[in-house]
Amino acid sequence: MARSVRDSSPSLGMERLGEGGNSRALTVIPPPRPDPLRPRGRRGSIVGIVGAAMFALSVTAASAAEPIKIGCSMARTGGVAGIGKQIDIALEIWRDQINKAGGLLGRPVELDCYDDQSNPANVPGIYAKLIDIDKVDLLIGPYATNMVAPVIPIIMQKNMMTVGILANAANHEFHYPGYFSMNATGPDPEGSYSTGFLALADAAKPKPKTMALVGADAEYGHNAIEGARKNAKKDGYDIVYDRYYPPTITDCAPIMRAVQATAPDIVFVAAYPPDTVCMVRAAAEVGLKTKIFGGALVGLGITSVKMQLGPLMNGMINNTVFAPAKTLLSPEANLLIATYQERAAKEQGVDPLGFVFPPFGYAAGQVLAAAVNGTQSLDPKKLMAYLHTHPVKTVLREISFGPDGEWTESGRLFTQFRHVVPDDVNQFRTTDHEQIIWPDKYKTADMVYPYDQAKN
Repeated sequence: MARSVRDSSPSLGMERLGEGGNSRALTVIPPPRPDPLRPRGRRGSIVGIVGAAMFALSVTAASAAEPIKIGCSMARTGGVAGIGKQIDIALEIWRDQINKAGGLLGRPVELDCYDDQSNPANVPGIYAKLIDIDKVDLLIGPYATNMVAPVIPIIMQKNMMTVGILANAANHEFHYPGYFSMNATGPDPEGSYSTGFLALADAAKPKPKTMALVGADAEYGHNAIEGARKNAKKDGYDIVYDRYYPPTITDCAPIMRAVQATAPDIVFVAAYPPDTVCMVRAAAEVGLKTKIFGGALVGLGITSVKMQLGPLMNGMINNTVFAPAKTLLSPEANLLIATYQERAAKEQGVDPLGFVFPPFGYAAGQVLAAAVNGTQSLDPKKLMAYLHTHPVKTVLREISFGPDGEWTESGRLFTQFRHVVPDDVNQFRTTDHEQIIWPDKYKTADMVYPYDQAKN
């Protein structure tokens, strides 16, 4: 903070006050004597000119040192906190590393984040507070479709921009140019959650013919199921079951019995973490018989959920965004994950591995930094224009953004669980028990088909 200068007395000169207005020392500067060589009508002295220049420099230096505040909300409690906490740590790692390198625009970066409790109703108020009261310079997040969708109208109203994290088609109705997605969905965000799933089904012999769709009655579930419905119709599948369930569901067995009654060849589920556990356990309970089972179950990316379900996951095919595979891990990604695991080991209730979600939180920071450095500005309009016209190199890959802020190229993956055993966290440190089976570019194994054979 710049020192304030208060005029104490015209006869005694000036009193210099320390930071916070507390006087450190009283310096009396006598009035300047008349200078016979100086033209009349000019006031001051060399001392005054130098003093004013030094004061101006001190103000400039102090302003440059003021932190750039980046606001966000993050799910630290509630149903998706298992992922939100991972992204929290990743953002802190990014903040620490960028500050070590000198910050942004020569200023340190400060994160100003609140817990949204995994509740979409909390998010608009948080972002209004960040913008209007906290006066943040930039925004990141939130995490998850259900939280990102309700915040976009607030950001539109305030003419701000954000990098939302792992949201599915959150901007498909708003088309706001200030929203950018840190999710590997590509130009067809709704369909991307099932594109690879049905590509695998199309290649199977004999090819499946019927399909059941099951999704949470929330923004994420609706978008993923709508995309699967369109893809299924395009590929000629007969949808024999198509239902949503309440996100607060605790007994999924009745749903799985209803699914079983339709005898589908494929069962596609779109679920958040708590209902992921519910659905997988229910499938085991009713002895689900189908040729392909899985879909877009977010919880299967969380280590604690994997540990809960263990062998019940065997044979399942699931959509994911990153994995500990040699086909994906760059030196930068390896370093990030190692740093994450070191920090996670010191905290309670945090995913110990962090192979799936932290790279996306870290990359969100990289995208924001690239825009600020590329424009040398914090002006949202300049940042938007930059990101719509410049690719950004991240810990994931080089990313370009389309009109709605989605990636121009999809990076979705589909994996299949194999030979998972109980109570062994180390089995998830490689892809030996969760092989990438689509796309070919990143594939580590072929699909085992059908589900009954794969789950043994």
